[in-house]
Amino acid sequence: MTGDDDDRARDAAAGDDGYPNRNVLWAETLVDELAAGGLDAVCVSPGSRSTPLTMAFAGHEDVTVFSILDERSAAYFALGRARRTGEPTALVCTSGTAAANYHPAIVEASQARVPLLTLTADRPPELRDSGANQTVDQEKLYGSAVRWYRDLPEPEATPRKLRRLRTDAARALAETTGTPAGPVHVNCPFRKPLEPLDVEGDVPEEWDEGDARASDGRSGRAYVETTRGRATLDDARLDALAESVATAASGLVVAGPADPVDVAREGYAPVLADLGAAAGFPVLADALSTVRYGEHVAEAPVIGSYDGYVDALLDAVEPEVVLRFGASPTSKPLRKALAAREVRQVLVDPAGEWRDAEFVADALLAADPTLVARGVAARLDDREGTTREARGDVVSRALVMDDAFRAGVAAARDDDSVGAFEGAVLADAVAHAPAPSTVVVGNSMPVRDADRFAGVAERDVTVLANRGASGIDGVTSTALGAGSATDDDLVYVTGDLGFYHDMNGLLSLSRCDVEATVVVVNNDGGGIFQELPIAEFDPPFTEQFRTPHGLDFEATGDLYDVAFERVVVDDFADAYRDAVAAAGSHVIEVGFDPAASHDARDAVTARARDRARSADTDE
Repeated sequence: MTGDDDDRARDAAAGDDGYPNRNVLWAETLVDELAAGGLDAVCVSPGSRSTPLTMAFAGHEDVTVFSILDERSAAYFALGRARRTGEPTALVCTSGTAAANYHPAIVEASQARVPLLTLTADRPPELRDSGANQTVDQEKLYGSAVRWYRDLPEPEATPRKLRRLRTDAARALAETTGTPAGPVHVNCPFRKPLEPLDVEGDVPEEWDEGDARASDGRSGRAYVETTRGRATLDDARLDALAESVATAASGLVVAGPADPVDVAREGYAPVLADLGAAAGFPVLADALSTVRYGEHVAEAPVIGSYDGYVDALLDAVEPEVVLRFGASPTSKPLRKALAAREVRQVLVDPAGEWRDAEFVADALLAADPTLVARGVAARLDDREGTTREARGDVVSRALVMDDAFRAGVAAARDDDSVGAFEGAVLADAVAHAPAPSTVVVGNSMPVRDADRFAGVAERDVTVLANRGASGIDGVTSTALGAGSATDDDLVYVTGDLGFYHDMNGLLSLSRCDVEATVVVVNNDGGGIFQELPIAEFDPPFTEQFRTPHGLDFEATGDLYDVAFERVVVDDFADAYRDAVAAAGSHVIEVGFDPAASHDARDAVTARARDRARSADTDE
């Protein structure tokens, strides 16, 4: 554009009616309605076709705009923010492959029930299926991964269409936090001009025909206010469930990875802990459940490291009934051990979806988990002779075993013959994280080590991971998105392949004003494959599965302006405490030999398991 063109664009945008063309009116109406419905953040990637949306968001004072160059990184950043808050974050991109780059994060959001609102700009309908540049089929691009899809009509300055636009915006936002929560896709076609250039007659002087609903919506509140009820069980069914818990010889509460929308409601973790206390059932709290950490653990039988000694624990408890909340547990040993026993498993899920890949559950309760847990706990507390006192011995044994396992891990770590132990990194990262803090862990071994070795604590720590589809892609961006949502300290622990996979996500440290302590567990390749039978077949194991890359990550310090430090595991805890206490962002790399690390993990687990089993015998 020439200087005169720039002046004309500015003058047009500042015209008497404020709408130089229908695209500006349309985009500003859409954004205004989303903000009225409570949307407070959007991740925008640069592009031409999305210009009307980008300018509308940039000009709205109630919405924080995060500018993220890469659409794949932007989608995961939005995912992380929405996962942390339980509220939707929006995405805006141009047409073509830009929209396709959102797909992996949308799959994760769908599987993990994370609210996302995706706004993809598109070419006008006449250019579809024509070979026009940067034009792909964006109709229902994400298939069944979205909760709702809407292909908006072309912009038009008429009251009825604008009322429909406001209705669609309100509905799209509401659908992201429905039951189950998840991503929503709104496709937004625009024809040129995309910039706020004056198009004579495009927006007639009396375009709203005096219809304030079209022009102003509902004056700051959502055009359509959607109120969703929370499903619970009737009194008779709650009575029956409480009776089955009270009359069982023993049992467990299993808190799997939590749904973000459930956690956002006040009281989720304390209520599940209270249920375990009222029932006299140990609460097996997944590292991602939000139940493992917080003040509520002081008064409840919360168990954290069961993954390492689950068979011994089940032998001691001999559960007759298991109440399960949240997604399928991270712990494969727990899932398999419960499936191998004749134990009644009751799944509580607000969406009534099946979350039991072992196919052994006896009952599915399609109801709000907080309401069910609170209702059962209240009934148990009202019974004559408290249930928790009758089962005090079982609870005591479980807690003693958990303490013994953790003591066994600490003792094995101090034994030089064990060697470098990866699990120490995750245990220390959680144990020494500031309070409050958000700790995001990568998939493969980091999340498993967190689940096994990061024990219960009364501290304010929120542990997150992308366990919906369990990919290693995009987790760096997810972590920084989560960090953008609160004032908590942010810690991100990942494997080297996960770090490599989303290294460009580190650009959001500076562009989105996020500080983080990043810990890279570097075993030069896919360490998780050491846990599988394929490790015995080499070749092709090393080159095709473990895939050593030989990359030196030190250059990321200069590239992304972060402090970089490489340490051995024995020095990690001190380096980590210094990093989280210091200003700015830091990357700490801890190196391991993959085969030796695999053997060390097995040795530590075996010793700690023996100690836990012996503690139960002594008890």
